[in-house]
Amino acid sequence: MSMVEVEVTVGQDRVETRDLPLLDLGPYFAGEPGAKEALAQELKFACEEIGFLAIKNHGIPQELLDRAIEENKRFCALPLERKLEIEIDQNQRGYIPPKATLIRHSTYHDNTKFDLNETTVFATDFPPDHPMVKAGKRFYGQNQWPKDLPGFRETVEAYMGAMEKLGKSLLPLWAVSLNLKEDFFEPYFRDNYTYYRMAHYPPKPNPDENEFALGAHADTGFMTLLPAADVQGLEILDANGIWFRPRKVEGAIHVNVGQFLERWTNNRFRATPHRVAVPTEDRYTVPVFVNPDLEPVVECIPTCQGPDNPPRYEPESYWDFFKWYMENSYPHYKEFHAA
Repeated sequence: MSMVEVEVTVGQDRVETRDLPLLDLGPYFAGEPGAKEALAQELKFACEEIGFLAIKNHGIPQELLDRAIEENKRFCALPLERKLEIEIDQNQRGYIPPKATLIRHSTYHDNTKFDLNETTVFATDFPPDHPMVKAGKRFYGQNQWPKDLPGFRETVEAYMGAMEKLGKSLLPLWAVSLNLKEDFFEPYFRDNYTYYRMAHYPPKPNPDENEFALGAHADTGFMTLLPAADVQGLEILDANGIWFRPRKVEGAIHVNVGQFLERWTNNRFRATPHRVAVPTEDRYTVPVFVNPDLEPVVECIPTCQGPDNPPRYEPESYWDFFKWYMENSYPHYKEFHAA
């Protein structure tokens, strides 16, 4: 049975601590009969009711998860001028300093203060001969890497690759949970766009009113994979408008639905609002966002619509939706000219 306890009060919000649904991937990866179907039903419940879950026996070595955190700490310890050598560019890759983010499109919280976190973004490095790379289209640029930080790039690329592989291995579960053929999503992930937000949330003894390490928002894409952090701060908004903190399970990875999947499923799956409270000590996280290809225009999933439930959204590519999201999350973003 899920345990609930009152944990803290943040501003005017009463914040509880709860267990997230915990899915065991072991039988699924082992190919046990019926494991896929049973797990898909658990996923369906979690995505419809909460939008957040946790997975165990996911196959990502703890050593790699630890290395990703250590490289995050090593980069964030550099002087600001060193970090700004790879400042965020029009392709949404690079370093974003504290107080550069303000989520302006939130419908569930009036974010009035700039976020306190610093973040460094990496994404899929498409090959130089890719048509969109050659055309100079936004989001297809190459990653920026810090100088004189041996082993950093190798760890980041290994970590991103492992998390992307894990995310794509879950696609049959998403399909079966929606009563689709298990390979339904495969064509949309052949040239897919994955990005990684290497985040640091510094402490602040007395946060201002309505000030957060990361303001209330819902993620933009298909799925987010977030290893459970050592320091608390993540807060999730349930369907009844109550904020709660997920209880940590050692070695588990949190999974949540992004807005693009929510739209694709006609709001059947929930892109859950969440935020990060200002922590009492330095907090480091390494979320990876596994998304579909940027270019294909997707339409409402057939099993998520009907005569009494018509499509709520126009057909749209992830590129178009991602561009809209970025322009309404980062004040710096509109300074770049569209490609």
